[in-house]
Amino acid sequence: MTAPTTAPVPAAATPAPRILIDADACPVKEEAYKVAFRRQIAVHLVANSYLRTPDHPLASSEMVSDGFDAADDRIVALTGPRDVVVTADILLADRCLKAGAAAVISPTGRPFTANSIGAAVATRAIMADLRVGVGAEGIGGAAPFSKTDRSRFLSALDEALGRVQREG
Repeated sequence: MTAPTTAPVPAAATPAPRILIDADACPVKEEAYKVAFRRQIAVHLVANSYLRTPDHPLASSEMVSDGFDAADDRIVALTGPRDVVVTADILLADRCLKAGAAAVISPTGRPFTANSIGAAVATRAIMADLRVGVGAEGIGGAAPFSKTDRSRFLSALDEALGRVQREG
């Protein structure tokens, strides 16, 4: 009697990296496409309203309901260990990091990391409290989006994707 043979178990397929974009008010969608297409990485936009995407096999989008946090919930559900998430929403950045995103980057190129997200969430809460107490007009808002922000975003996204591709 011969011992039963077993076929080798194939290694789990490593998911391809992607860029997930919190797209409703994202000012750097075109820049993300530029970097993604050059690197042959898929870009997926999630928004509460219809958004046009380039006619390209690596570009996709989905419209979610306008319910509270619907887009955020969908992005978190999609987030995997090789995904780079683009969002200005600090609470969404925190959720994506906890969901295991490879990187989370703001449209200004600021990376959100496990080491920095706690301070960012705390600062957000303090500013929200100040706005309630002083009123929105008494507290300055975000600085206008600049060419420097755009350039910093391009560099940060390219660097994050390069890291994900090397680690893959």
